[in-house]
Formats: sequence, structure tokens, C-alpha cells
Amino acid sequence: MAEEKKINVAEKIKVGMERLESTSCDASNTAQAMKSGTLPVFATPAMTGLMEHAASNLVELLLPDGWTSVGTMINVEHVSATPFGMRVTAKATVTKVEGRKITFDVKALDATGEIGHGIHERFIVNKAKFLDKALAKVNTK
Repeated sequence: MAEEKKINVAEKIKVGMERLESTSCDASNTAQAMKSGTLPVFATPAMTGLMEHAASNLVELLLPDGWTSVGTMINVEHVSATPFGMRVTAKATVTKVEGRKITFDVKALDATGEIGHGIHERFIVNKAKFLDKALAKVNTK
């Protein structure tokens, strides 16, 4: 338990920090391919994943060895379709740091403007302890 108290996320992760991640709408991330719809447009799960990717990568680079962040909540609205071949960029901005809980404003844009927005929360965890707890489920009946 003492090791967890040494992790002070607020020292490195600050409100206002941002990270961008981009991808293109391709055969792997359309609504058709991801089974979230029937059209060849950028899928909502792909948009959500790109938003999480931006937030995760922002945090990951600032954590000590043995620590990572896990997504605990995401609430997004997908407001505009992106056609096949168009580039999509997600932006995650830290809005709040409460101990090991980090809240982000997330947005996604294509060449025409915003396609989605929302809120995402991540929690800083010790990798080994987190995996041990998850794997313990296998042994419970």
C-alpha cells in the first residue's frame, strides 16, 4: 500500500494538457466492419476508441514503470458521419485530476469539423495488482 501513496499523479498530469491521435476511415473501422451499423462510414466504436487512445497515451508517457491507466467511464455523442478515406483526429484534454482519477474532455474531428465530443475518465493502477485482481475471477465459481 505504501507504494501506491508514492504515486502523485498531480505532479506530472495537469489540467489543460492535451494529446492528439489520428487515423483514417478505412476497411477496418467502418460501421459495417465493426458491426455497429451497415454503412461504410467511420464507426462510433472507432471514434470512441480513438478518443480513449489519445487520453491513454497522454497519461502513459507520464507514469512510472509498473503503472498504467484504465478507462472507467466514457460518455460521447457522435454528431456527424465521416466518409471512407477521410482522416479523423481525436483530442483528449485533461479537465480534472482527483488523486489517481483523471477526467478528460474528448473531441473528434474530420476535415469538415467536429464529429463527436464527450467526457472520459481514467484511473491510474498498478499493472501487477490490477491483473492479479482480474485473473482472480478465473478461479472463482
